[in-house]
Amino acid sequence: MVYLHDGTFNGLLTCIYEHYYTKKVSGIYWEDIYEMELLEEELYIPTDDIKAKKVYYAIWNKISDEAMMNVYYTFLSNDYRKDYYILKYLELGFKMGYKIDNDHTNKDVINVHKLSSQVSKERHRLLGILRFQEVGHGLYAPVTPDNDVIELLAEHFVDRLKNEQFIIHDKKRKKAVIYNKKEWIVADFDLQEKIFISKKEKKFQEMWKGYFEHISIKERKNLRLQRQFVPTRYRKNMVEFNNNH
Repeated sequence: MVYLHDGTFNGLLTCIYEHYYTKKVSGIYWEDIYEMELLEEELYIPTDDIKAKKVYYAIWNKISDEAMMNVYYTFLSNDYRKDYYILKYLELGFKMGYKIDNDHTNKDVINVHKLSSQVSKERHRLLGILRFQEVGHGLYAPVTPDNDVIELLAEHFVDRLKNEQFIIHDKKRKKAVIYNKKEWIVADFDLQEKIFISKKEKKFQEMWKGYFEHISIKERKNLRLQRQFVPTRYRKNMVEFNNNH
């Protein structure tokens, strides 16, 4: 038996609750991406915010805040088996308490730590390379991250750009962080029409590209190191590598 959920964090936590209080299962998956397995029975569990909250506080109180962060960051990863890994990690965590994250040899801990670290590293990398464009009366930043990290970018850019309206658009997942100078939300966002940047922004982009080319000494160009700092998959959203303007 496996539990399926709606793809939200509360949906996952509701499944964890049912695993402990209704029937134990061999796996948990997001319904939209679940690959049906032969002879495996599945049951869709509707999200229950009250049950989810109980699991949320149980992780905080019975394990640790570090475990809570590991669980959430793992949930944001793009790994198909992430929810199963979280289930196994929490089963162990509710037995071991805060000591779980010191067990670096247990495969259930290793799986969660690996995915959590991948998400954390991508967040850190995008904080340094995300590029905003001036569009109309606000700022727009397109991005195509491997993991679902735009929510983790929000607080940083709200603090830095508190007097600006902005959108951080995850084009891969068709969702965005939208900030209106007062508060931010994450919402579905599928932009079909072409973005027209302001004249001021266009001039700035030309200056930025010129600066980038100026400091790039051909004889010293280290493409391997450049790819390490700015992977190819991110470059289509960065003006330094965009030749369309």
